[in-house]
Amino acid sequence: MSERPPISPRSPRAALEPEQVPPPPRRSDRARNPFVVVGNAIITLLLLLLIGAGAVYYYGRQALEKPGPLQEDKVVNIPARAGARDIAEVLNREGVTDVNPWIFVGSVHALKAAADLKPGEYAFQKNASLRNVIATIVEGKVVQHSVTIPEGLTSEQIVARLSDNDIFAGSVREIPREGTLLPETYKFPRGTSRDQVIQRMQQAQKRVLAEIWERRSPDIPVKTPEQLVTLASIVEKETGKPDERSRVAAVFVNRLKQKIKLQSDPTIIYGLVGGKGTLGRPIKRSEIVQPSPYNTYVIEGLPPGPISNPGRASLEATANPARTRDLYFVADGSGGHAFTETYGEHQKNVARLRAMEKQTQNDTVELDEAPPVPNAADPAAVSSTPKPPTAARKPPATRAARPTPSAPAVQQ
Repeated sequence: MSERPPISPRSPRAALEPEQVPPPPRRSDRARNPFVVVGNAIITLLLLLLIGAGAVYYYGRQALEKPGPLQEDKVVNIPARAGARDIAEVLNREGVTDVNPWIFVGSVHALKAAADLKPGEYAFQKNASLRNVIATIVEGKVVQHSVTIPEGLTSEQIVARLSDNDIFAGSVREIPREGTLLPETYKFPRGTSRDQVIQRMQQAQKRVLAEIWERRSPDIPVKTPEQLVTLASIVEKETGKPDERSRVAAVFVNRLKQKIKLQSDPTIIYGLVGGKGTLGRPIKRSEIVQPSPYNTYVIEGLPPGPISNPGRASLEATANPARTRDLYFVADGSGGHAFTETYGEHQKNVARLRAMEKQTQNDTVELDEAPPVPNAADPAAVSSTPKPPTAARKPPATRAARPTPSAPAVQQ
């Protein structure tokens, strides 16, 4: 049996006193090592950083992915030279985002897109998230504005249209040569320089003209692409209905082959006003025989250059005209033309047009001669002088006959 330690009797007072707690064990020399202390601090700091990074990632992801406040699709202009914070303020002001600008800046850096933000007009979708908003700006898919240049305008008129359009920037240094611009519908982002627009139209015209020239009919009486453009510009100005282009072209091609003067009124106008394009009044009889390099009532063959910028359809029609023997055409009263091979048939069509115009004018006169009964109580109504009857407006591209030194292709 093991011996138990002897029990020492204690007095009542000693039994009531608390026992002394032994002192804590002395820390080892290793625990007191400064490298251990620093290491523990570093580990603690890393843990805190990891926890903080996790929280930032979680909330950052929520900020990037949650739907934005935009209630409907909207186009917003990001100005040039705007920094990330400036862009954030623009987006907040336009209601695309509703985050603190610094959150936007942080998101941009987190997505490594700080150097890829591009200015321009952007279309943001309804409820676009912050990630989608940044991606849209980074991709640079700016809004494209459609600009339509009608066929048959002169280069001066086209430049005037570009100057009046506020989506373009800068000015045109010089008016392009007539016939070197392709009328068409183009798309440009806001801020495109007007010189760039002109260059694109010129490049398009060269490409289209080269393609059409390769497919031209071998028996058309033009020797160069430039002459094709010149003839097409006359066809463009003379065409009343799109489906008449190839037949109008055939009339002028047939006249060139037979060495008959083209006698086209738009060439007279171009010789008088040049690039302005419109005379603003009827052609005078004296101007029909007035010498001009462009007046095809006076000169033989083609004028020295185009009188407008013809479109693709007129170029195609001129390069491959209809196979007819027509030499004349005159307005038919409906916006189109009546085509004939002989001058006698042409004169009948002219007489028919005259009769239609006379009937229209008579109808207008009858309407003017039957005014409403004036109110006797109104002195101004009683004493007013009747106005002379006004001629009825002609439909687009109609032709009115007039005597000329020889039989013209187009009676005006």
